[in-house]
Amino acid sequence: MLWPATLLGAVAGLAVASIPGALLGGLLGQVLDRRWRLSSWAALRERLGGPPPAADEELLFILLGRLAKCDGRVLPAHIQQARAEMQRLGLDAAAQRRAIEAFARGKVGRDSLRGPLRRQQARAETLLRACWRMAWVDGRVSQTERELILLWGKWLHVSAAAQEALSAHYAPRQSGLAAAGGSYQEALRLLGVAVDSEPAQIKRAYRRLLSRHHPDKLAGSGAGPERLREATEKTRELHQAYGLIRQRHGFR
Repeated sequence: MLWPATLLGAVAGLAVASIPGALLGGLLGQVLDRRWRLSSWAALRERLGGPPPAADEELLFILLGRLAKCDGRVLPAHIQQARAEMQRLGLDAAAQRRAIEAFARGKVGRDSLRGPLRRQQARAETLLRACWRMAWVDGRVSQTERELILLWGKWLHVSAAAQEALSAHYAPRQSGLAAAGGSYQEALRLLGVAVDSEPAQIKRAYRRLLSRHHPDKLAGSGAGPERLREATEKTRELHQAYGLIRQRHGFR
């Protein structure tokens, strides 16, 4: 059993007053260990107010939260993608609550990720695939997002070439709204609305199509990766189309 305060006290005492200091520091540290019932570094960190170490699935959502917030603003698409990952993993209600808390921790960005990631090499591809899905959810990967994922891949001992291959797998295909250069007419066609449609009608059409095509509908149904990717791309196009129309019509 590890007594962290005892060890810290002994080291600090040794540095200050040699052997007598080490004995005194260790004794004082032992008092703290017994009073606070400390038996690990994690227990000491939690007692001092630091974040507890992340469990495997919580670590994934800390990464996703960090990515979603790294450019300053968490988009609805980021939230929806996090929910899709929960569905993909088949998390129960309690596990979903922990995932939501981990996502929020990731947005704050206080967790040190290097050590935890180095212990997750067996899950490296699974973690990085989820990260690239999150990064591409809005149709583009920012420089900050790319640098973060490449750094995490380095800690996971995944090569840059393998990382680029994973990224390319989730990059949007040049079709639909993207192929049309994000044109207003193409956006109207995708949502099935007209130039003179009322904002309420446009919102209803967007929400109906989003509900029909969202990847959450397929998660847990045994759908293959290709169908999930197609649903993700369709959802992305709907987000882009609705954003373009809303901007043109001037409503929120």
